[in-house]
Parts: sequence; structure tokens; C-alpha cells
Amino acid sequence: MAPFVMSFAVILSLTSSFFSWSSALYSNSRKDTQTTVAITKRLQYLLEPPVFAEVIGRRGENVTLPCILRIKPKHYKVKWTKVEPERIGLESIVMISNEKAFKPYGHIGQRASLRRAHAMDASLLLRHLELDDGGQYRCELINGIEDENVIITLRIEGVVFPYQSKYGRYRFTYPEAKEACVQQDARLATYDQLYRAWTEGLDWCNAGWLHDGTVHYPIIHPRPVCGGELLPGIRSYGPKDKSHDRFDAFCFTSQNNGSLFYISGALSYDQAEQACKTRGSELALVGQLYAAWRFQNYDRCDGGWLKDGSVRFPISNPRNRCGGVAEAGVRTFGFPNKMMHLYGAYCYK
Repeated sequence: MAPFVMSFAVILSLTSSFFSWSSALYSNSRKDTQTTVAITKRLQYLLEPPVFAEVIGRRGENVTLPCILRIKPKHYKVKWTKVEPERIGLESIVMISNEKAFKPYGHIGQRASLRRAHAMDASLLLRHLELDDGGQYRCELINGIEDENVIITLRIEGVVFPYQSKYGRYRFTYPEAKEACVQQDARLATYDQLYRAWTEGLDWCNAGWLHDGTVHYPIIHPRPVCGGELLPGIRSYGPKDKSHDRFDAFCFTSQNNGSLFYISGALSYDQAEQACKTRGSELALVGQLYAAWRFQNYDRCDGGWLKDGSVRFPISNPRNRCGGVAEAGVRTFGFPNKMMHLYGAYCYK
């Protein structure tokens, strides 16, 4: 039986400093007794970021979100928040600071501090980036008269991969898809992450849940069973019932601090699990295999057991005898019978 093949090409477009150009979002808010009016005009106290309005980092790294004062009011506070567009009316405060005190909030706040490289520097330093840290952050100067803010986007560099249940296609409700990604060292991908993966070569004909509860699938090569009459793009089913509708999942992961290695042999699942334990490790998760393929160019033309019971192998250098597919990617044999003695093991330590 031919293996079930999954792959996509990756194009890395990083600068050495992980920064890219983008336009800044900024506003000036004038407060009266009844309303707050947003006015788009030149900032008085904050510098509009001419570059680096998008900052890029990988999981585990430290990044700086720039926010520079042009003029210091006599009395002011700086408030950093993470903008949560999917939670209308809510915001996640990261920290509030003045010249004398600094108060962190929430999980991100415990890893945050002001850089204070000079007297006018209100830039936010985030340490040990996590998968959930990506998004938009607002630096707000509050002086009680005319509050100003700039918005900086933090993008976690990573890889998106489609994931199915071991029981077959379209078995996950939204909560189940969310948990399935977490179990594979990943998170449900955002639409922006899926779109970027599509531009890098992801072509997948099964619809999957995204972080916002919508369902999509990316198509580069239209074919009859995948909306062949439409142009290439992201096919959308829109928002679906999170409790009752069932689809696959698109997961997102980034680099990790561990190491992945292969143990050869004709092993059953239990034997593969024990072989990893003997070497002080455990069977790798799907997200860990994808991270090794993406960030370390891991290439191995041998199927190996993973912790979820699937068998996969990563190909960075495509060749005919390794799946016969022209693009680099992670190939999969699905979820074979765990008693089969055919595959090696991918271990993670």
C-alpha cells in the first residue's frame, strides 16, 4: 500500500536581525467627559516607528518591541498591552510603568521589562518567547490629556502543519483540535500563519480548524476534488459550530531547545518507545519533528514511530527513493498497527 504523502516547500525570508519593514499603526486619543475620539494625526509625544513595526522571533528567544518617546510630559505612565482582536472589548495588560515603578501583569508580564536603553526609551523586552506570544502589542503613553499609542506586531517564526485524528479525517471538534495541537507541541494556527504557510508552499485538500474558530484549507494546485474550478488560494468555510462541527486541525509550532534523533530497526510501537527511554529520551511529538525539519533541515529517508502512534519521516533534500515527491516536507504513513515491526523511532531529548 502506497504511503499517505504530505509535504510542502518552505521559503525562508529572514534578515539576520529577524526584523522586517512594515507600516506602523498609531493614534492620538483626545478625552472629554463623554467620549474618546480617535484621531489619526502626527504624534506629539511618541515617535512613529519608521521601521521594525513588525518584530520576528522564534520560540525561546528574546525580542524588543520598540517604543521611543519624542517628548517627556511632566507626569505620565507607559502601558503595554497585548491586543486581542478575537476578544472584543478585552485587552491583556502586560505592564504599567512610570519613572519610578514597574508593575507586570499576567503570564507575559512575568517575562517582560522595559529596556530603558536611554531616558526616552519605553521599548518592551520580552524574554523566552512562547508560541502564544505572537500578535499585536500597544505601547500607550498616558498623561491624562492627550494619550497616544503605537502598535507593534510580534510574529513568531514557525511552521504550520495539518493534523488528523488517528481515527480518520474530520474527527475533531474545535476544543478537540485545540487540544490535539497542544499535545503535539503546537497551537492552533492563526489565519495569518496559515496564509504565510500557503505562500511558502502548503497545499492541503482537507479543511481544518484555526485559532479563531474558522475553518479553511490552502490550495496551490487546484484539482477537481479540491475546488478545481477556483483559483489557488485559501478556501474558507467561515466560522463553524465549535461544539458540533468536525474537521481536521492546522497546527503551528516553532523551534525548541531539545534534540531529535533516529533509532533504526524493525520495531513495534512499544519497542520504539522503550528504545527511546533506554537512551534517556522519549518518542518525539509531531511538532518536534516538524521543528527539526524546518529549523535544522533534518533529513531522514526512514519511517519512524512518533508518540501519537503515527509513522513519518522528514525530507529536506527531495530524491526519488524518498517518497518520490519533488518538494521538501514531512511524509507520513498515517497510523499503522502498533504491532507492526517495520519502522524505527524518532526520539526527542
